[in-house]
Amino acid sequence: MQGSKISENCLIREASNEDISGMLEVFNYYVENSFAAYIETPVGPDFFQAIQSEKEQDENERFPFYVIEEKDKIIGIGTLRPYFPFQNFRHTGVVSYFILPGYTRKGLGSRMLSKLCFEAREKKMRSLLVNVSSKNEASLNFHLKNGFIECGRFRDVGTKFGKFFDIIWLQKFLEQGKK
Repeated sequence: MQGSKISENCLIREASNEDISGMLEVFNYYVENSFAAYIETPVGPDFFQAIQSEKEQDENERFPFYVIEEKDKIIGIGTLRPYFPFQNFRHTGVVSYFILPGYTRKGLGSRMLSKLCFEAREKKMRSLLVNVSSKNEASLNFHLKNGFIECGRFRDVGTKFGKFFDIIWLQKFLEQGKK
């Protein structure tokens, strides 16, 4: 099966500053071509500078930023971050990930989500949130199939390509102790 072969040949690893140009290629694809990234203007290297400053933080305070790599090419990115930076919200995280279109529907999104769920459990998080544009049906379906439930919707809060869209928040509860 070709889909699993692509997935198996890809490495998910921590991002580094050397990955920024590949990360920009992935993210800016979605900026320019879809509703997956909300902004309308491509970003530059400063957008990902938080990687280095986060690596300098205490291990317990640091949150992962991963890349998916195939044959030295960055084909995807994923991150886990706190919902709010306050101690009393430490049990809830937010995930986001982007995978280049030629590599979607091949198991990589599931692998990235699984890795981020593992990291969240390691940080004693009880739930994960994700926010998705109402115009991004593939992402909505992916998250619903992977145990997320809709928990909120902000109607017509954004515009892109001349169209209004909703922001839909979804939540997944993590089973503690299961890895």
